[in-house]
Amino acid sequence: MGIIHSIEKQTDNRFVNLYHVKATSVHNTPVNYFVASRAKCVEQMKIKTHKNKPDGVIIYAVTGEKKDKVVLIRQYRYTIGDYVYEFPAGLVEDNENYKEGAVREMLEETGLVLEPIDPAPEYEKPFFTTVGLTDESCAAVYGYAYGEINKDGQEDSEEIEVVLADKTEVRRILREENVAIMCAYMLMHFLKDESPFSFLEE
Repeated sequence: MGIIHSIEKQTDNRFVNLYHVKATSVHNTPVNYFVASRAKCVEQMKIKTHKNKPDGVIIYAVTGEKKDKVVLIRQYRYTIGDYVYEFPAGLVEDNENYKEGAVREMLEETGLVLEPIDPAPEYEKPFFTTVGLTDESCAAVYGYAYGEINKDGQEDSEEIEVVLADKTEVRRILREENVAIMCAYMLMHFLKDESPFSFLEE
């Protein structure tokens, strides 16, 4: 295991910051590593707390009379200068648990009301997103979505189109479009499983 010598905050932004980690690797070589983190300060980083509290949520929801459409967003992302298909998602606020955060984020991004289900804990625990780049982790929330799509809750900085995709459209999206990897894996389940949440059953 490597030895961490120092961590220095490089930026001071609201939603994400860059930290410079100086360390010595297990092979006794110097390491300069940069970590993007939702933490507001060094002491809140997971490298310090060793607690995997979810920074955000990713929402896998189905809708429609037959529950045969999955709720997606097509969002412009500056990181790639293009649109990408994702699940509705967002950060968990300090005063809410991750399921409350999921209900709020679904409403803000899509106008739809989320009714979460309760799978076994191992399916909801927070998992790391891109651990080579960031210490961010997200919990997955599964459920059913109802209501009418609207953009009233979207922020001015967001460019989001809500997509209710059936299996034919999901196949096209996976084949032809930019897709976030966690979303892609769940969409593969959506295509192959008899019911949308059968992979969560004991």
